[in-house]
Amino acid sequence: MLNQIRVVLVGTTDQRNIGSAARAMKTMGIHELVLVQPEELPEGKAQALAAGATDVLAKAKIVDSLSEALADCGLVLATSARNRTLDWPQLTPREAGVKGITEAAGGAKVAIIFGREASGLTNEELQMADFHVHIPANPDYSSLNLAMAVQTVTYELRMAALAAQEQVQTIEEDYPLRDDLENFYAHLERALGATGFIVRKHPGMVMTKLRRLFNRARPEKNELNILRGVLASVERASGAQVTEYSDSDSDMNAKDDSSSS
Repeated sequence: MLNQIRVVLVGTTDQRNIGSAARAMKTMGIHELVLVQPEELPEGKAQALAAGATDVLAKAKIVDSLSEALADCGLVLATSARNRTLDWPQLTPREAGVKGITEAAGGAKVAIIFGREASGLTNEELQMADFHVHIPANPDYSSLNLAMAVQTVTYELRMAALAAQEQVQTIEEDYPLRDDLENFYAHLERALGATGFIVRKHPGMVMTKLRRLFNRARPEKNELNILRGVLASVERASGAQVTEYSDSDSDMNAKDDSSSS
């Protein structure tokens, strides 16, 4: 189950923090690390702080965008220490551990996102997660460095995995991958633009609020297919070019015979 867990570090500024985070991960039995646009590559200083976890650093993947890091993930959790204008479904580290391991037991790839040392994650990055994870530290001194945050969350994941060893609970739901959801959101925005519901020059917060709604609801794969079919019918009714998509589990396809997208 822990092999299904991916730690994603976004925009790290100090390679030593990457090394310390890798050490924290390995002590909890988690080995998959993805770095999104790190300012420093994990080299000598990172290896020194990683101690015996240099193998985690050696296999770390470096990508250009958070979308790329999450594309094949079925559950995405993002750590956040700040209050946001829009509330998002929130978990404690213990709840996140149970949630993550339960879905990992069902075969889903689970990503835990950690933000920049000084500023954390942007609102746009946080909106790519299904749930936010907040560590309830001492409000009078709540400062946690990156490795401490990684250690706290991965500890809870390990405790949940140990508790589930004797009786693994698999989930019946078949959730779409993050890439599928992002394609759905792009389709939704195009369809709403075609009907005039979203005004391109003044889009407002419509898509942000819709993302929050669907992330909270967590539609299954078949449900997402139905929603894509609904959007395709809206496009046909509005006279817009119909977005083509396909799904191997369903006969539902939204296609425009006269053109392709």
